[in-house]
Formats: sequence, structure tokens, C-alpha cells
Amino acid sequence: MTVWDDLVGQDRVREQLAAAAKDADALVTAVTDGEPVEQGSKMTHAWLFTGPPGSGRSTAARAFAAALQCTSPDRALGGEPGCGFCDGCHTSLIGTHADVQVIRTDLLSIGVKETRDLVRRAQLSPAVGRWQVIVMEDADRLTEGAGNVLLKAVEEPAPRTVWMLCAPSLEDVLPTIRSRCRHLTLGTPPVEAVADVLIRRDGVDPERAHSAARATQGHIGRARRLATDERARARRAAVLKVPLRVADVGGCLKAAQELIDTATDDAKQMADEVDVKETEDLKAALGGVAGGRMPRGTAGAMKELEDKQKRRRTRTQRDSLDLALTELTGFYRDVLALQLGSRIAIANVDVQDSLDRIAESSTPAQTLRRIEAVIACRQAMDRNVAPLLAVEAMTMSLRSG
Repeated sequence: MTVWDDLVGQDRVREQLAAAAKDADALVTAVTDGEPVEQGSKMTHAWLFTGPPGSGRSTAARAFAAALQCTSPDRALGGEPGCGFCDGCHTSLIGTHADVQVIRTDLLSIGVKETRDLVRRAQLSPAVGRWQVIVMEDADRLTEGAGNVLLKAVEEPAPRTVWMLCAPSLEDVLPTIRSRCRHLTLGTPPVEAVADVLIRRDGVDPERAHSAARATQGHIGRARRLATDERARARRAAVLKVPLRVADVGGCLKAAQELIDTATDDAKQMADEVDVKETEDLKAALGGVAGGRMPRGTAGAMKELEDKQKRRRTRTQRDSLDLALTELTGFYRDVLALQLGSRIAIANVDVQDSLDRIAESSTPAQTLRRIEAVIACRQAMDRNVAPLLAVEAMTMSLRSG
């Protein structure tokens, strides 16, 4: 099993990264041995991975990071870096390699302070590995100030440092940064490829794997959750009933409130799993005693943690709502396909009766307006409109069509 095996349906990207990793290995070997460095290397110091949600941007970046740290003896015999078994590959993939830093945020943005810390780290030489690698999974969440801080590091990189930025699209990254990165675009993986991964790696029943892959339209992470989490399946089933529940104003308002409540419950559940441990760990680090008062001067640190946890709950709620809206968009996309007699595969075949009912009782123009209402709701939440107001406006628009 190589480091590339989890990169689903991205053969072209895999080939490019494998070639770059091989050139990077040759480059480090030449420098170490004092030999001249060949020109025309496919390796560079900054990479930008873009693609739709679920395409595997961060998976590709982590696999590339592991290949750069590969220490397999087969490399000396012409083998490609990225064996998946050596210490360099293994520790990079599980997140314990000293020279691979993976940045993912639970908050709404990445600020200047965090970015400055990364830039300082990026100036260091590798401690045990062949490269110092910084993987930023949410580069689209950089604030403008943080982006400007990062720009300096990307413009003048340390000799053995590699930046890997992940974002949904080029437009989500500052032009000055993306112009200094090598760009790789990932596409949505085929449904069959996603189902195969769920069966092979996660041991999911084939029928359920295909159903989950089809329902999520090739989104690997969502497909895995849907196939393995009963709560995720129950939540999706509730969301897909919304189009049938907006026949009157009361139904619209009730459906909106239930969507908000579900998102809030998801955020609370995640908080219950993470916040308590974080708080206890910080108290112990600051010298607190269980059941006793905290030492003087620690109130600021505790308040900072509370603020971070509150921001994380806000993002979790928004992410849960966004997932529900994505599923609604997929539902109406299927309705439109039925109305127009399209040959594209129906994603939500498990609710075929509901799709047929809505398709027969409305027109394609109404369906398009409903899709636009869902998109408008997502845009409103991006502008920090109160979630309940945004969802209520959407459900009323779904009713009128």
C-alpha cells in the first residue's frame, strides 16, 4: 500500500506529485552528496491544491508530504518515493512526523498570530526528515492580514521548506500567493471509485457503500460518514423530507427551526467531546487543582480558550447547516433531472417517491427558483445573517417556488 492509495480518482494529479517527489528525492540526495543539481526539476517550494469539497485536496497534500519524507531503501534502486511502510511515510500519514505540520482550523478564520508562528517554523531546517513541510488544509480561511504574512514566506522560502496550500478554488486565495505556487486541480471522484474505497478500506457493505457514494455525489468524507454513522443517515433523511413539509407557512417555519436545532445539536455534541478535555488539559497545565480555584493570572488564558471554543461551535453549526443545504440542492437537482428527462444518474434514489411527487406537482422553472433559494440562503449565512432568519426565508421560498 503506497501513500497514493487514498487519492481516489485523481490519476493525473498522482502522476504529477509522484514525479515531483522523485525529483525532490534526487535533489536532496545531490545536495547531501555535494553533487551538482540537475536543472528542470518538477519539484518546487510552494503548491496550491484546489478542487470541490470531497475531491481529496488535503489527502493529496498529506500523501505528497509523506512521499517527500520517504526513507525506503528502494529509492536507491530507482523506486518511487512514497512506499507507505517506512518510518517517514508512516509518521507523516498519521500526523506524528517532526517535520510535517498539518494546519486545519475549527474556527471561522486563520489569523495573523497563527500564521506568524507557521512562518517562523518554516524558516527552520528539517529536524529529522528530508524536508520541512507545512500543509495548510484551509488556506481559503486566511484573513487578509494573515495572507500578507504568508506571502513573505512563500516569496523567500527556506531551502528545504515546502508549503502546501489547499482551497476550493483559485479565487479563494490571494492572487499574490497563488501566482507563486504550482497549481494542481482535483476533480470530483467517480462514484464507483468512492464506493470501492469504502468497501476496501472501511469494510462497508457494498450496497451501503454504493448508496452512500451516490447520495453524496462522490464526496469521499461525507460518503464515509453516511455509510458508517447512523446519526448521519437519520439527519439526512430528515433534511430530505423538508421539500414535502413546506406546504403552508406553519410547516415552513417548523422545518426551518428543526434544521437549526439539528445543526445546534451537532455543534453541541462535538463540543461535549472536545471542550471538556481541552479545558481540563489547560487547567492542569496552568497548575489548577481539581475542584479548586485556579491560580492567579490564569483567567486570561481560560477566557481565550472559552472564546476559541465558542467560535468553533459557531463554525460547526454553520458547517452542519451548509451540509443540509447541499443535500437540499442535490434533491432539487434530481427533481430537475426528472422534469427535463435527463439521463444523468439520480443521486437520491432512496427517496424516489418524494422526487417523483415534487417533479409531477411543479415545473422546471419552479425547481430552478427553489435551487436559487437554497443558494441564496448559503450566501446569506456567509454574510453573517442570523441562521434562523436565512433558513426561514429559504423555506418560504421553497413553498412558493
